[in-house]
Amino acid sequence: MKKQRLNTIMGKAQDICSHSGGRLTEKRKRILEVLLVSKTPLSAYEVADSYNRSAQTSMPTMSVYRILEFLESEQLVHKLSSANKYMACSHIACSHAHGVPQFLICGKCQTVKEIAIAKRIIEELDNQVAGAGYKLMNSQLELQCLCDNCLANAA
Repeated sequence: MKKQRLNTIMGKAQDICSHSGGRLTEKRKRILEVLLVSKTPLSAYEVADSYNRSAQTSMPTMSVYRILEFLESEQLVHKLSSANKYMACSHIACSHAHGVPQFLICGKCQTVKEIAIAKRIIEELDNQVAGAGYKLMNSQLELQCLCDNCLANAA
């Protein structure tokens, strides 16, 4: 990721945290940066390893979990439940209204693409779930796919 783009995203992340009353501390910034530059989602242990390789002092994994929880609460990071891994939100620096985030996960190379679907689709899904006698607890969809690169390499 280019330095200018990274600076833009980090500035917007700072604004998001300030607006909600949270603080984007230096350690939180560094953890977010680890996820922003990663090409694939990372577990908390992988985030800690990456952070500790470049930091002067090491950070325990439990601290990484707390920071990831904060970043997730600020909607700067998403947790992929199916893999128990984290990724930076791809819409941090966008100024448009966002739909409901969903994730396309390549089963071969593990890259993830965040897409948005209309809220009405989630509302319809919620209605269907309620009609079946259940309560929808999480509307996040994680769709197993193959990316174009892996499809092309398989041919």
